[in-house]
Order: sequence, then C-alpha cells, then structure tokens
Amino acid sequence: MSDDPSSSHSAANNGRPSWLERLLQGFSNSEPKSQEELLQIIKEAAKNRLLEPEALEIIEGALGVSHLQVREIMVPRSQMVVIKCDEKPREFLPKVIESGHSRFPVIGESMDEIKGILLAKDLLPLILEPREDFSLSEILRPANIIPESKRLNVLLKEFREKRYHMALVIDEYGGVSGLVTIEDILEEIVGDIEDETDDEEEDYIRQVAEREFIVKALTPIEEFNDYFKANFSDDEFDTIGGIITHAFGHMPGRNEVVELQGFTFRVLYADNRQIHLVRLTLPVKASS
Repeated sequence: MSDDPSSSHSAANNGRPSWLERLLQGFSNSEPKSQEELLQIIKEAAKNRLLEPEALEIIEGALGVSHLQVREIMVPRSQMVVIKCDEKPREFLPKVIESGHSRFPVIGESMDEIKGILLAKDLLPLILEPREDFSLSEILRPANIIPESKRLNVLLKEFREKRYHMALVIDEYGGVSGLVTIEDILEEIVGDIEDETDDEEEDYIRQVAEREFIVKALTPIEEFNDYFKANFSDDEFDTIGGIITHAFGHMPGRNEVVELQGFTFRVLYADNRQIHLVRLTLPVKASS
C-alpha cells in the first residue's frame, strides 16, 4: 500500500478531482486580483454546479463580513435589554424570562455605566436556594467593551479565541451605543438563526414616546397603514423597509433620515444588504 496521502486521496475519489480542485483549475490562467474577482469565479463555480447554492451563500456572507464594522449590525442602545445592578430577583426575573436571552448587560445609574454581564444560567441556584441577601455583583461576568469601528472578522476571531459571546459597543465619546453577539455575526454569514425562543408572530411596531416608535423594516405595509392610519401603496413593495430604501435611492446607513407623507424615518440598524430597524416620528397633526 502506498504511503503517499495524495494517492490515497485520489483513490478515495475514484480518480476524480474534488470540487475544490476543479474550482482551483479556474485559477490556472488568471488568478483573482481582488475579492470581487474571486467571488465572480466562485459564482461561476456554483453556476456550473461545482458548489451548492447554500455553500455559495455562506462564502458570500464570509467575504462580506470582512467589509463590515460592528456599528452596521449591532443591536442599538434603544433595543438593549438591561438589568440595573440594584434590582432584586423579583424585579428583573420577569424581564429575563420574557426576553428569552441568555446574557444581559448590567448597568449602574445610567446605560453608560456598565457593571458587567449577567448569564441567565448563573441564576439557576436561586431556584434551589432562594436568598434574601442575593446581590447581582456576586455573579457578574466581566463586560467586553469594543468600538463601533471594529471589523466583524476581527471580532469573530476574538469571540472564538477568548471564548466570550457578547460585547458592549461604545461610540467615539465613550458612551454605550449598542451590543453585539457572536450570533449576530454568524447570522451575517449563514442567514437568520432561529431557536425555540423566537416568536412566530413578531411585534413589528413598538411605541417608545408620545410620537416616537421603533419599527422593524419587515413590517408589512398593510399592517403599517392600519396601525398609523397611513396610505402607503403596496403595489411595488411588501414591507415598509422597501418603501424607505426606495425613497433613499441607496442603501442608507445608521442615522440617515428620510421624510415620507409627513412621517420621519431615521435608520437605527442597517447592513450592506437591507434596513432592519427605523425610528419613526409621527407628524405633529397625527399625535392628537
């Protein structure tokens, strides 16, 4: 028997080159000089059925992550579920149960005073041994603080090497602007990851002030119209995000603003593919 691993590999494949070998054959005459050229070759490979469509999507997502910064995918400050360090279990447990999250930032007097991270699993001993003198500070994990400008591929490597799953994001002035998890990055690569805690029916619209609402871009136009007594057309687009993106004429970034039919939309969360979340301000006349 030959000890040459290459010969055994060929034998295992019945003498046929693997999909990777066939893909690399396309580089023999003209090696790609950029990610765009590489992606084009990979797309051609998928077109020729050398790659499964799912594999192509993952490769595209992985390449795209290297161009994204944390600010483009983070959960914005306004959507963070936090716990105050002086809260008692009876005060914060309903929040933990309702959200279904496994990790929670713990704050002091303000959102910018991060005390640490609470892991829901660290609360399990309270079930067996309730304590009147329980203090959150005893079980907090250190918080990982990162800038908005950090690249996602760099952060993913840190998540893996340092074995943590959540990071708090700060802006240029040192204030907390959001949070990001390893799942957020993985979803950019492989698509949405749903688990048993994800609601089948989403709350698309949430009021946060008298004339202020947080609206998911996936809100169906019909539902948006019913909620706000608006009359946006659904002839061309199915969601309010489609109408907003069309109005911008480009893929908007965070904090870009557009006004439509008197409604003011400010982008809270968007990536290079789509808008995810907007803050809606009602027209003055609509608040009466």
